[in-house]
Amino acid sequence: MSPYIHGRRNLIHIIDLRETLRGILRAQNVLYHLSAEGSSILWVGTKRQVKGVIQDAGQRTGMPIVTERWIGGTLTNFSVIRSRLKRLEELEKIEEDPGSVVHYSKKMVSSLRRERRKITRNLGGIREMLSMPGAMVVVDPAREANAVREARKMGLVVIGILDTDCDPTLVDIVIPGNDDALKSVRLLIDQLVKSVEEGSANHRERLASMGVAEKKGGDEPIPTGDEPRPTRGNKLPEPAGRARRGRGRPGEDEDEDLRLPRGLQVEPS
Repeated sequence: MSPYIHGRRNLIHIIDLRETLRGILRAQNVLYHLSAEGSSILWVGTKRQVKGVIQDAGQRTGMPIVTERWIGGTLTNFSVIRSRLKRLEELEKIEEDPGSVVHYSKKMVSSLRRERRKITRNLGGIREMLSMPGAMVVVDPAREANAVREARKMGLVVIGILDTDCDPTLVDIVIPGNDDALKSVRLLIDQLVKSVEEGSANHRERLASMGVAEKKGGDEPIPTGDEPRPTRGNKLPEPAGRARRGRGRPGEDEDEDLRLPRGLQVEPS
């Protein structure tokens, strides 16, 4: 972390804010383009003081979050995680339907409710994550080492808010800052959330414009280049020479003159 440390005072390292600003700008650029392409962003922060900040970020952006213990295989074994979420939907249907609860004993109903609460607590934040996200924003990568390891294995862009006790080589974009202070984490996360919101708005506008264009194209008939044009009712223009001959010799039969070959026409005397 020496490139990101400005100095030391009373055995306390002072972070270089220029490196923090540089990391924020890089992260904003990446998050904006990913969200504009329709990719989701995974927010990870399991510290007690940053859980609320991560939850607010997930609600504002509509992206998946992880605020409880990172479940091993969340990214590398995504199919099993999806099966557990399907199990959560089944448990919710059982609890919502009073007729189905009657068929279970009290002990079984208590066990099903406990299972539902456990799945909701651990996987409720990634319930809407139907595909692999494009990037992951993690607070304190040293604490979330398993999450960072899985994200790097799956090829995700890892953006880390880290303190001087972390290894910056584990993440792709480093945002040095105090990851223990609530105000510091909220300030940094808000800047990233704004970029994601702008990119998502751009993505929605582009989808809406494409839908309007497709709708207009479906209503209008598409012309074909090989379609023949009607010519039966059209009349050819009368040649100028024929009209002059007809006006110059009234009373003579023009049809007889026209049926003669061109070289055998009789000149009037």
